[in-house]
Formats: sequence, structure tokens, C-alpha cells
Amino acid sequence: MAIYAIGDIQGCAGAFGQLLKEIQFKPGSDRLWLVGDLVNRGPASLDTLRQVRDLGDAATTVLGNHDLHLLALAAGARKPGKHDTLDEILDAPDATELLDWLRQRPLAHHEVVAGQPHLLVHAGLLPIWSVQEALVHADEVASALRAHDWRSFFLHMYGDEPSAWSDELGGYERLRVAVNALTRLRFCDASGVMDLKSKEGAGAAPPGFQAWFDIASRRSADTTVVFGHWSTLGLLLRQKLIGLDSGCVWGGALTAVRLPDRQTVQVACPQYQRPG
Repeated sequence: MAIYAIGDIQGCAGAFGQLLKEIQFKPGSDRLWLVGDLVNRGPASLDTLRQVRDLGDAATTVLGNHDLHLLALAAGARKPGKHDTLDEILDAPDATELLDWLRQRPLAHHEVVAGQPHLLVHAGLLPIWSVQEALVHADEVASALRAHDWRSFFLHMYGDEPSAWSDELGGYERLRVAVNALTRLRFCDASGVMDLKSKEGAGAAPPGFQAWFDIASRRSADTTVVFGHWSTLGLLLRQKLIGLDSGCVWGGALTAVRLPDRQTVQVACPQYQRPG
């Protein structure tokens, strides 16, 4: 059995299908870890969502910010953006089933692979969080998403404040900080204050901030973190870090990395989105 971690698909179903062929994926024995952002910006979000859903237990996916955006649209809490490609899902005959499946996905997944702990998230972790704490906070958000009144959660999810975690936070503020860290984080400072504006590469951190994974005091550093979200970062392979957003929807590549031997396979993607 092999486990392949795959980067942000964002509705690029063709590239995803080609990548599965390239790695000779066998759903009966192999498994996929998907970093989230299954949908949006690419040309085939509906096909992608159906394909991943139909893989059943062979695919473990965490929620990304674009997946949450889709759910927020369905909840009536957001309006479509000009670059969204989500109408085909919302108008599909099986939309209710697909959206119910999507909101059951976690925001973090922890597993020991070949004797080494691995954590799958979409964006990152605050440096003050241990892995166990991150899992607890991810579960708090997942519980809100799975609740009967899940639509009300999205009325309060968006916003950049509070900008840092505190154990004293409660209610929607607590959930918002957890969502921002797990699905939007790129840069923060050592205390965990987040900068959620900059989307440049790790070398262009705003003054006083660093890439979240470069914070020396980061408490999750003993676990291999697998993440996506950061297309300007590109493929990043370090001893305890696997960054997988290689910019598929921007004309880059869709990447698969086999855990734990780091064998890497990429397929080139057409450019479906342009800056601006």
C-alpha cells in the first residue's frame, strides 16, 4: 500500500485524473491525502468533487478556504466572486449530497506513516499550537460544520480579527481564528499574530513576520506537516515539511508526493486563472 499526498486541485479534474494514472493509483490498496481546495477557479469543480467523493475511504481530504467558500455560498452567507467556478456544483441535481459530504470533511488529519507522525492541513499551524491542540481546534470547527444549524456558522466565519489565538477566546471568534490558521495562514510572528494579506513567497514576508513553518519556536516541528494553499511558495520538501501547492490552476503543475519516501510526480496544467 502506498499513500500519496496531492496538492490543491481547484477544479482541475483533468490534471487530477492524469496524475492518478501517472502514479498508477490503485483505490483498493493505495490511499490519497488531499490538502483541500478541491474546487474553484478551475474548469471542472463538479467533476472533481464527484471524483473525490466516489473514492470513498481511499481518499482523505481536509477542507481548504475554497471548499469553505463553496459551503458559504450554499448557506447564503457569501456572494460569488468574479473568478468563481462553482455554479455547476450549486446547480447540480446531486448538490445537496455533495455539499453534505464536503462539510463532513475534517480540517486536520493526523496519522503515523511508516513510524513517523504526519499531520495533514490545508494552510498551516500557529507556532503556539502543539499538534494535539491543533487537532482539538480543528475538531471544534468540524463540529460546527456538522451541526444542524451549520449555515449560521458561515455568517460569522469571515474576517481577519482576532489576529491571534488565545485560550480565552470563545464562540465564533474562537472558531474564526482556528479557521484562519488552518485554511488561510502563510505568515505570522513568533507569538502567533497572523498576517492574512500577503500572498507572496516565503522570502517576501511582511516586516516582523515569517513563514509560519520557519518560526523557530514552532511546537509542531517534531511532526511532518503536509500542506498546500501557497502557490507562490511552490513545491517545498524539507525533513518535516511537505508543501504541495505547485500552482495547478495558475498554469503550474499538480503534484503528488509518496509518503514517506518522497517520490514525486507532477503533471503540467493549463493556465485557468490569471492574476488580477
